[in-house]
Amino acid sequence: MLLWVWIAVVVVALIILLSAAVPLLGRLGKLRRAVRGLQIRQESAMKLQGKAAELQRTVLAVQERAAKLSARQ
Repeated sequence: MLLWVWIAVVVVALIILLSAAVPLLGRLGKLRRAVRGLQIRQESAMKLQGKAAELQRTVLAVQERAAKLSARQ
């Protein structure tokens, strides 16, 4: 008789555990999509950062050329 009580306790515990785990597993898909979206944004930001650095170097080169030209006059 005691064995059946223990089996019932384990079964009830497993049912409770599964009922708590199923919604969490459903959220994992949303989290994966959110993480992928953030990774895409990070890649875009890094590309923009590289382009901004290149633009800054170009601006500095133009400023130096302008300074040299104004020094000649």
